[in-house]
Amino acid sequence: MFDLKKTFALSIVGLGLLAGMSFLFLSESSSTTTVSSEFTPDEARAAMDLEVRPPAAPTSTGILGKAAEAVKGAVSGVVSKSTATAAEYSKFCTEGASAADFSCFDELYARIVKEAGIPTAFADLKERYEQSDYVQSQCHPLTHVIGRAAAQKFTEVSDAYKAGDSYCWSGYYHGVLETFIGRIGRANIPQKIDAVCKKLNEDGRYSFDYFNCVHGLGHGLMAITDNELYQSLKYCDSVTGDWEQQSCAGGVFMENVIVDGLNHTTKYLDPKRPQFPCDESPDKYKNTCYLMQTSYMLKINGGDFAQTFKWCRDAGAFMATCNQSLGRDASGRSVSDGPKTHAICMMGETKEEITNCVIGAVKDFVSYFHSDRQAKAFCELFVDQEVRSMCSQTVASYYTSF
Repeated sequence: MFDLKKTFALSIVGLGLLAGMSFLFLSESSSTTTVSSEFTPDEARAAMDLEVRPPAAPTSTGILGKAAEAVKGAVSGVVSKSTATAAEYSKFCTEGASAADFSCFDELYARIVKEAGIPTAFADLKERYEQSDYVQSQCHPLTHVIGRAAAQKFTEVSDAYKAGDSYCWSGYYHGVLETFIGRIGRANIPQKIDAVCKKLNEDGRYSFDYFNCVHGLGHGLMAITDNELYQSLKYCDSVTGDWEQQSCAGGVFMENVIVDGLNHTTKYLDPKRPQFPCDESPDKYKNTCYLMQTSYMLKINGGDFAQTFKWCRDAGAFMATCNQSLGRDASGRSVSDGPKTHAICMMGETKEEITNCVIGAVKDFVSYFHSDRQAKAFCELFVDQEVRSMCSQTVASYYTSF
């Protein structure tokens, strides 16, 4: 399999990303040579880079047999004590197979939230992030775990969000929504889905919390429908507002990409058809799909960015969007390393391909570092003045949305 930084995402039903996904909307009439870094007012307020940082591949079974069960039992033993300390938690999921077993961390963080609280869970995760490639690769899915467990403590999404942390591409907020959608029940979704995020947008300002909520609806819908993509998109249609529907669909497509390969797979990805399901999705959601699709393309071609550029050329009117998705992944797979990301974007055969790659990449830089300093340095690596200028303009417009 691939290196930990180059393999694909585990499901958070059972990342990104990433996530983070650059919520850029290109006009439906955009040609394949369109370059756009403009935001509508709504997008400027709520743009978010939900990039899926590539995590390690799971084991073939998803569970490491008796060793995993022993680890889970040990974790349950220590964290069942109300007096457990952060130091005691840090001893678990660190040795042997358990250090790269998602089920161990799933059990651990659910228990920490229950027994010691949300801040303690995040403190443990942040400490491990600095020490473990595996935790870095699984950081977004693990924050989903924390969010799902935390939601059990609240009756309102807004209250759960106030107790949260945006660490690792806001996965906590997505996990919260998985729990809340589960409470509604599938039969009640069309009638009740609109009310889930209502309190987070009472002032009509399209905050990041509101974006994370409506985006998180998509993750929750995939969970409750057992990853039925088209049914989940139909439920997104029940949300009031085009922007809200697109944000919901972004969560659906992101979950579809992430879910492939944990303990089960999705039938809405096909290694022989790298454009699927985008090419067969409803027209209104195709652009949103392509904002995530290169993460899957890179999985099936072993991280071959040159090949991914070629596949994006087959995206027709959505080629620019595909190239921006590619740029986001270039940043993600290099852990936002400027020279490495620059080299990948320069694989584009045309200035339009390169520029759209840069747009997607530089937004990921801003989201990852929560700063414009590294993004500006990245822009300076480009010799072509037009590319550098577009890069700098994107940084300026995107950073102000934070």
